[in-house]
Amino acid sequence: MSLPARIEEISEGGLALPHAVSVVIPANNEAAHVREEIDAVRAVLERSGWEYEIIVVDDGSTDGTAERAAESGARILRRRKNRGYGAALKLGIAHARHGWILITDADGTYPAGEIPRLLALADGNDMVVGARTGETVKIQLARRPPKAFLNWLASYLAGQKLPDINSGLRLMRTDLVRRYEHLLPSGFSFTTTITLAAACNDHMVEYVPINYMARLGASKMRPRAAYDFTMLILRTIVFFNPLKVFIPLGTLLALAGLAKLGYDIYKDNLSESAVLALLGALIVWAVGMLADQNARIATSRR
Repeated sequence: MSLPARIEEISEGGLALPHAVSVVIPANNEAAHVREEIDAVRAVLERSGWEYEIIVVDDGSTDGTAERAAESGARILRRRKNRGYGAALKLGIAHARHGWILITDADGTYPAGEIPRLLALADGNDMVVGARTGETVKIQLARRPPKAFLNWLASYLAGQKLPDINSGLRLMRTDLVRRYEHLLPSGFSFTTTITLAAACNDHMVEYVPINYMARLGASKMRPRAAYDFTMLILRTIVFFNPLKVFIPLGTLLALAGLAKLGYDIYKDNLSESAVLALLGALIVWAVGMLADQNARIATSRR
């Protein structure tokens, strides 16, 4: 007589942490909206059953953002000079008391009502990302093509589907952020970097489709942000998984060299360009192997 099969669900997200979260909200000249955002987050967390603290990092505001945020009773960390989105997050995380970090923005783009869905998936994960793929997603049309390209590029290089690489609403283990703190930039690419770091190092990451509202106030994103994000993705992947970059580059050189070699043989005139292309391919592959070895050594030491 056969015994009934047993199905066991294995959690790979590390040890379970107490349900206590530090909410970090970076703010730069958001006096008109920051108090309402804090109140909305607090109302949600009061019903969640989680212990929490709310930290607002005033990143060099000149419009009274800190004073307005202080009216809500949140912890306020204030910088006199603007250092950037990522720098503000790192400052807040450095002062966090709890094992979970939740980040969100002060401009009304991420609905606070989505937070409980992220908290519900904390156990068994290292990071839970609010992916802006819900029913209502108000992203400017001009930003959609570069965003789609960046998501595709990051997914290809990371070797897995990444629905949203730079969402500003996410729940993360504090120790995960601190493990990669030396890589995290001070600008808007903070979220992209932590996404790629987690994806390339087999951390458990889950994505939750969320709505995304139109921004309140003026955007602080620079016009060249897409270029900066592309270079960041390439640099991060070269750090963690360099063969994803060097193997395709070497292959392109090899194919070009072989095509030129075939043409030269047909013309009975071997050229230097074919030889250089093939040698270049070998050099690129060799550099990729060395970079991969160094990446494995660097990550194994942490």
